[in-house]
Amino acid sequence: MITPGGHRMSVAMSNCGAYGWVSDARGYRYDTCDPVSGAPWPAMPELLRTLSMQAAQSAGYPAFTPDACLINRYEPGARMSLHQDKNERDFSAPIVSLSLGLTATFQFGGLQRTDPVKRLPLVHGDVLVWGGAARLVFHGVLPLKDGVHGILGRQRINLTFRSAMAGR
Repeated sequence: MITPGGHRMSVAMSNCGAYGWVSDARGYRYDTCDPVSGAPWPAMPELLRTLSMQAAQSAGYPAFTPDACLINRYEPGARMSLHQDKNERDFSAPIVSLSLGLTATFQFGGLQRTDPVKRLPLVHGDVLVWGGAARLVFHGVLPLKDGVHGILGRQRINLTFRSAMAGR
């Protein structure tokens, strides 16, 4: 993906579900189609949809129903700068994140980019849910350290489930 400023993101991205998050010269947004192929995003697997809903319910969000799953692939050295997730229509819905593969260091900050961050190691199988007052905190991933995961090799896959366009 290319940022609106013309920079190439170090994380490879795709989506599944009714909506996918895209980035290009026109900005950041959700769209029903893959901008490269023009085809609709693949359906979200029911198993993943159910897992995300169960995780959200366990964290106190019983009404969460995802309509987007962002698929991020990190190779060693890839990172995600501190950012806020502000493209969703309804900020009352949480974000549900599933980590697979290599361990990543997740940064969880405050409502300002300059606020101190907490660093959380996320290992294969970890599920992180955040919402409520924390929904708009700045967060990111430090550069992925090299290594080999027994199943996924030299990569980390992160799935983030969103209720992107609820109410539309």
